[in-house]
Amino acid sequence: MRRLTMALVGAFGATVCLLSDSAAANENPFASLFEPTVAARPAEGRPQASAIPREIVPYSGGYGPGTVVISTAERRLYYVLPNGQAIRYGVGVGRPGFEWSGSRYITHKREWPDWTPPAQMLKRRPDLPRHMEGGINNPLGARAMYISGTLYRIHGSNEPESIGQAVSSGCIRMTNDDVTDLYDRVKIGTRVVVLR
Repeated sequence: MRRLTMALVGAFGATVCLLSDSAAANENPFASLFEPTVAARPAEGRPQASAIPREIVPYSGGYGPGTVVISTAERRLYYVLPNGQAIRYGVGVGRPGFEWSGSRYITHKREWPDWTPPAQMLKRRPDLPRHMEGGINNPLGARAMYISGTLYRIHGSNEPESIGQAVSSGCIRMTNDDVTDLYDRVKIGTRVVVLR
């Protein structure tokens, strides 16, 4: 496994989750693994506090500039910059049994994405809404970046307190502020490497 090197410099936080916002995903048995808490979020434009600051750090992980590297063990996401640096974000990750690893790429991106929980999730959580329009109360948060060959996304969260914890059902969670920052940097086709 590659080693990630870091040091403190800056200030802010991020998320990837297994979830569904399409009918096709409802047919996948793994689509039911992400069960977000549907709770009120801060007013639009109001920053979310994160216990883990966003920082520019030295980076020697061996991946090229523009790559997104997620270390689930560290609970950090690195956006690799030139000159041996990366932007490091705090993330919430999948709890034991819901981890994944591999190399993929971003297929598409959405601002304030809609969310439709899959049928399996609704069986376990009948209290969840059948559909949620994008917005401050949507569990996908301010932005979502969809990862190829999976039902995983890198997305915002209405649970900033979960950043730095292994509590999701496969998600990498980010604060809305951090996911917006990352979203503005990431392009369609960006490589995403998830390490355990």
